[in-house]
Amino acid sequence: MLYVVIAYLWVSVLLYLLMGGADFGAGIIELFTSKENRPRTHTTMYRAIGPIWEANHMWLIIAIVILFVGFPFIYSTMSVALHIPLTAMLLGIIARGTAFTFRHYDAVVDDMQVIYRRIFMYASCVTPFFLGIIAGSAVSGRIDPSATDFLHGYIFSWLNLFSVSVGIFTVAICGFLAAVYLIGETNNETDTQRFIAKARTTNIIAACAGALVFVAARVDHIPLEEWVFGNPVGIAAISAAAASLILFWWLIKKGKRLVIRVLAGFQVTMILLTTTYRHYPNIVLLKNGGHLSLLEDIGHEKTIHSLGLALLIGSIFILPALFFLIYDFQKKKIK
Repeated sequence: MLYVVIAYLWVSVLLYLLMGGADFGAGIIELFTSKENRPRTHTTMYRAIGPIWEANHMWLIIAIVILFVGFPFIYSTMSVALHIPLTAMLLGIIARGTAFTFRHYDAVVDDMQVIYRRIFMYASCVTPFFLGIIAGSAVSGRIDPSATDFLHGYIFSWLNLFSVSVGIFTVAICGFLAAVYLIGETNNETDTQRFIAKARTTNIIAACAGALVFVAARVDHIPLEEWVFGNPVGIAAISAAAASLILFWWLIKKGKRLVIRVLAGFQVTMILLTTTYRHYPNIVLLKNGGHLSLLEDIGHEKTIHSLGLALLIGSIFILPALFFLIYDFQKKKIK
């Protein structure tokens, strides 16, 4: 049952990156849209994410609950050492969700709409940035459980070049996913071509940000190249991502909206697989050379069994309802 719990944890992180990431990316795309095109982008974005925007955070909640219940020592270590970026990310989620709601349902349309829009757009950048910082910090080897001062205990654990570069890369990935998803939500050819251009641009930016991560890893003496290219799975995943990228650039010209969505999601999946496979089951790498393992630092056996059973049973009820929600709103859009 432990492996069932671990699988749910990994899939939850992946789905949050794919669905929640595209959600954040919509705000990023709007931020970098010209003022004359921003109203149309806003309308398209709302139509795309409005029906299910809050459901996307379900995957983050599941991942947090799994860590809290099944791996309490890992949860406590990360939540203490990384409480600053965690708090910043959660505040971003709250600010973004609040602004999104007031932006559309405020009974009075006044100058506050400008504030709501700005909060929504900037929080859409800040939230994935700190999410990436948290992910980078977990494997950076900078978390020091034996730190005796504030800076080493709570600042340097995440404020380093590698973690910041992963944060930038995460923002770029979210923007790329949103641009690709929004291509299929447009009502006219002008907007379609505009989002295609943004998809190409964000794809290039994501590639450059990915290269920055490798540079930062070398500067901070993190063996990222060995993690990625030092095993057959990593090489296969990167090769598949590169091949799908070539296919993506070809199909985007053909207007294959559904296929390019699948390819964009596939590329992100391969990236996550590459960066997590090499040091599995170690989810946190510590400064003292130690690690926190998903196979060793676990809760009570009965707790893991109950958690796994709850996840399996919950999936029977939650997943069909979620898929039906998405299907129902997509059908309404077509009508």
